Amino acid sequence: MKQLLKNLRDGETLIADVPVPTVRPGMVLVKTAASLVSVGTERMVVEFAEKSLVGKAQSRPDLVRQVMDKARREGLVSTIEAAFNRLDQPMALGYSSAGTVVAVGDGVEGFKPGDRVACAGGGYAVHAEYALIPQNLLALLPDTVDFESAAFSTLGAIALQGFRLAQPQVGETVAIVGLGLLGLLAVGIAKAGGCSVFGVDLDPARVALANLLGANAVVREGAEDVGRSFSQGRGFDTVLICADTSSNDPVELAGELARDRGTVVAVGAVGLEIPRKVYYEKELQLLISRSYGPGRYDPAYEEKGQDYPLGYVRWTEGRNLQAVVDLIGSGKLEVAALITHRFPIEAADQAYKLISGKRDEKFLGVVITYAPESEIRTKSQVDISGIVLAPPLTGEIALGVLGAGNYATATFLPAVQKAGGITKVGIASAAGLTARHAANRFGFAFASSDEQEILQNERINLVAILTRHHQHARQVMAALKNGKSVFCEKPLALTLEELVEVERLVETGETPLLTIGYNRRYAPFSQKLSNFFNTRSEPLIAHYRVNAGFLPDNHWLHDPTVGGGRIIGEGCHFIDYLIFLVGALPQKVHTFALPNAGRYHEDNVQMVFSFRDGSMGTVTYLANGDKTFPKERVEVFCGGRVAVLDDYRSLELIHQGHRETSQARLRQDKGHQAGWQAFLNAVRSGGQPPIPYEQIFGGARATFAAVKSLKTGREEDIP
Repeated sequence: MKQLLKNLRDGETLIADVPVPTVRPGMVLVKTAASLVSVGTERMVVEFAEKSLVGKAQSRPDLVRQVMDKARREGLVSTIEAAFNRLDQPMALGYSSAGTVVAVGDGVEGFKPGDRVACAGGGYAVHAEYALIPQNLLALLPDTVDFESAAFSTLGAIALQGFRLAQPQVGETVAIVGLGLLGLLAVGIAKAGGCSVFGVDLDPARVALANLLGANAVVREGAEDVGRSFSQGRGFDTVLICADTSSNDPVELAGELARDRGTVVAVGAVGLEIPRKVYYEKELQLLISRSYGPGRYDPAYEEKGQDYPLGYVRWTEGRNLQAVVDLIGSGKLEVAALITHRFPIEAADQAYKLISGKRDEKFLGVVITYAPESEIRTKSQVDISGIVLAPPLTGEIALGVLGAGNYATATFLPAVQKAGGITKVGIASAAGLTARHAANRFGFAFASSDEQEILQNERINLVAILTRHHQHARQVMAALKNGKSVFCEKPLALTLEELVEVERLVETGETPLLTIGYNRRYAPFSQKLSNFFNTRSEPLIAHYRVNAGFLPDNHWLHDPTVGGGRIIGEGCHFIDYLIFLVGALPQKVHTFALPNAGRYHEDNVQMVFSFRDGSMGTVTYLANGDKTFPKERVEVFCGGRVAVLDDYRSLELIHQGHRETSQARLRQDKGHQAGWQAFLNAVRSGGQPPIPYEQIFGGARATFAAVKSLKTGREEDIP
């Protein structure tokens, strides 16, 4: 299918062929008929992308600070590579569209194939021939609403949410500052709500259009005097700021127009340096409208389909979307008159030349259209490289990859590229877009949105699983049963039941090799540290401190059903490292934690492990630190020897008063490439897995036991 993308590194706008998304539970696949270009939001993205690196840095000093902090922690080369990887990711544009349902995922209620719908959501209702939309971001279209009009629904819902926040009553006066697309939709909504509407804009043509839509609108100069007359000297009950400018003038004008104890709502992106005098003297209420209603930015609502009870939250973003559709259908909200340009998806890059000022034309509503005869590709697979596949040679390793997120493109696939020695056959991701980009960048023969095209591909004999954690156990078993060796990015499983299933399958001895991406044990400094203690004859004590950093409540890693929580999802790395150092499995664990205090998610913990030979290891995993401080530090004491590994940037080995120091100045090396190479060697030779299965499964059990200890408050045995 065709999709419009923006490259953030060089600013190029391209229409790419990408796989059609695969239908997932709770989501609906929609064949797009029309999508609306948000001339404000999307123009900002275009302008940022087209800046030079210096210009990008000047416009986003917050990101520059993050890059500098990362460089101090991890080294300049690693940071530059990570920054360019981020910039190299294609951005899917668009968030407001309409089309026809072609497939429905499990658990979806209220929608069926053939339904006409309006679609919302950044990353969902994109400019593409097909889009995968969560059920709470859809609204059914009545027969009276055409697709082009319905494509305005998301932007209309943004205007409606701003209007609702002010809680205006029938007969009140509403002033709207800024008569672009958002402001003109707000005019129609306020008129439909029984309010008298006054509008202000810099552009006489937009003022004229607002007057045609029923407002009393004027140009900016002298607006205070005209507004005073319109409101009979009282000022306006509500002022909606719908402008898009860094200027502070809209918020100053709003203060002048508002009545005593009136309400000002900032709907657009404007300067917000509040002039105290007028806002204080009138005791004005200033509200910031957050997108298109309750549910926005809540993964439980948007991604998992968990709706809010109507009795408690009357107007969610989904209900606002449906309300706008109904206003359009009833004729109370006119949007067709706002369309100034239409572009077919094949020429959609011209829309961005238009809104960025490269075409000297006035514009307002810019719609992208899609050919009705476009057909869905049943296998969701696109050959993007021109490579003609042949059966792999005897002994050749043919790689398929599941997952194409940031870890894949920034860390794993560059390591695969450097190691070489394989045939890169296919890569799949749920949405398809990231797979297409990764395939093109790293030379895979095809990209797909269907995991079965990797798992069942007869050419592929090795699968790398880089998906979210809840997919790992199922995909590992499917790949092994299909005769493919498996490299799985941690963790192997989220529950003991899943782990037991995988273990039983592997114990049959009839499956290819399996390994987990515990890369740190392969880091050069780790190998040197381990060798320093390889002649020990007494127990050791090791302490691994992790300054992991805070994650917000809605981060997927906190979700026990998707990410497993931070101990299972990431702490397993460091538990494995203790096993690597000791060379045996722990027998007991006692986990302690700081109180969550409503902010944390059991991610300020200390896990104390005891081993059969008397060794002890602790993992201190912290979310309450400062991210500018180095992330990881390992200290090991044994037999008159001390080793200190500081964030894989330096290693100190101390013995008999002698101190040997090694430094990695330009980059960290956490062992990603060496770990991958070790697995390739094992697959080629058909020997034992590079990480013994006893340690893979025993380490996972130790992780589950650590979580159990946190719940019980007791030391727990590790089976």
